[in-house]
Amino acid sequence: MRPTLPHIHFYRGLKAAVSLALIASSATMQAQMPEIGGETVSLDSCRAMAMANNKQLRIQAEQIRAAGYQKKEAFAAYLPQIDFAGGYVYNSNDINILGADQHLPIMNFDGQGYTFDLVTNPATGLPLVVDGKPVPKQVAYLPKSAMSFDMHNVFFGAVTLTQPIFMGGKIVAMNKITGYAEELAKSMHENGAQDIIYAVDAAYWQVVSLNAKKKLAVSYVALLDTLHRNVQAMIDQGVATRSDLLTVDVKLNAANVDLVKVENGLSLSRMALAQICGLPVNTQMALKDEYAPHTDDAPVATTYNMPDVYSRRQDLHALELGIKIADQQSKIAMSSMLPTAALIGSYTVSNPNMNDGFEKKFGGSWHIGGVIRIPLWHWGGNYNKYRAARTQANIMRLRLEDAKEMVDLQVSQAAYKAREAMKTYDMTRANLRQADENLRQAQLGFKAGVQTTDNVMEAQTAWLKANSENIDAEIDVCLCRVYLSKVLGTLEYTHE
Repeated sequence: MRPTLPHIHFYRGLKAAVSLALIASSATMQAQMPEIGGETVSLDSCRAMAMANNKQLRIQAEQIRAAGYQKKEAFAAYLPQIDFAGGYVYNSNDINILGADQHLPIMNFDGQGYTFDLVTNPATGLPLVVDGKPVPKQVAYLPKSAMSFDMHNVFFGAVTLTQPIFMGGKIVAMNKITGYAEELAKSMHENGAQDIIYAVDAAYWQVVSLNAKKKLAVSYVALLDTLHRNVQAMIDQGVATRSDLLTVDVKLNAANVDLVKVENGLSLSRMALAQICGLPVNTQMALKDEYAPHTDDAPVATTYNMPDVYSRRQDLHALELGIKIADQQSKIAMSSMLPTAALIGSYTVSNPNMNDGFEKKFGGSWHIGGVIRIPLWHWGGNYNKYRAARTQANIMRLRLEDAKEMVDLQVSQAAYKAREAMKTYDMTRANLRQADENLRQAQLGFKAGVQTTDNVMEAQTAWLKANSENIDAEIDVCLCRVYLSKVLGTLEYTHE
């Protein structure tokens, strides 16, 4: 039984779709298709065009660029931050420190100390009291206007510098996360590129396969057409019946229908390949392997060094980076339970200012200080946040272990299918040699009159089947090998 890898399902599904789609004749379509410089296009050229034009790869390239910017943004948290803030305020009222004019009593020095000089009652010699308060002889007059300030228009500004000293490890963790995120974006780009390469290969070999089957169908029609002429000649000589000719005609008509289907399928396959390569769908490409198909006969290895395979697989590398990111996120969660400290410096200006009394002009001053924050009690919220982050890291580790097991199975299946495809190809080549000889013997026997028309048509049908199976086996070998290279992480292509 032929291998049934996912890529073979894709290949056969595409083959069935294009075979069933009956559109305008391929001759008309090919007349409308522009050629690429009149030269043959190799598989590597198709890969390069697909990688250069694929929108998803370009999106992933932009994601790599964005991750690089985020990495630089995270590094900026190490450095002091300088900010400026300014503003203007209009106040409807002035500031009046005194509600009315004030009279302040004056003290005199009497040789021993300062005492209030009070007005005395001439009759009693005691201080004169008015409304329960002694009356001073002298007072200092302080008018209300002297303590009133114009605050209608106030301008202010400040330049502030903040230097983190210790943020609980949050800044370090964020820098590591952004570094891992950039590496993850690159890994996903590599993985996406391999998917594109495999899709190109499947479409490329589909075209090669259908082109070979088109040539086979043309040869089969030519064989039946020759047989038709021979039988007609035998009818004219009276050694064959009209029934023999009708049998050949039925076969010939069926072969012509199959030829039309193959031609239409080939045209659609070329469109699919052009679309994957990022070219207009009506672009006609002459593929190099259409004229000189090549199958690698090198034996497929039976064992592999799985640690090396793990290290080359971009999807596993992405999971490993996910674990590292989850570990750093748990450190960020832990930082919410740790003290933080920062140094703050600022220079503030205002108009009016009070640096040397009240002045209606700009004046400023420096300020330097520090801020410390110590979490005390949050009812377990921060701790549970940390535990949740640790759980996510454990989940990522389990996913990595599960993915490695799946890779083990994937590699084993791919290697098995590649070996089976090679064996099938060897058998189809042997069958093809036998079918060629059988057809040759049938044709010779028919000319000699010892073989019937049915014998010749049976030999032709066997020849057609053997060739078709050989074409399928050859394409299966190519696809199985490229799929095996993909799962082993050794798929080579040109990086743009």
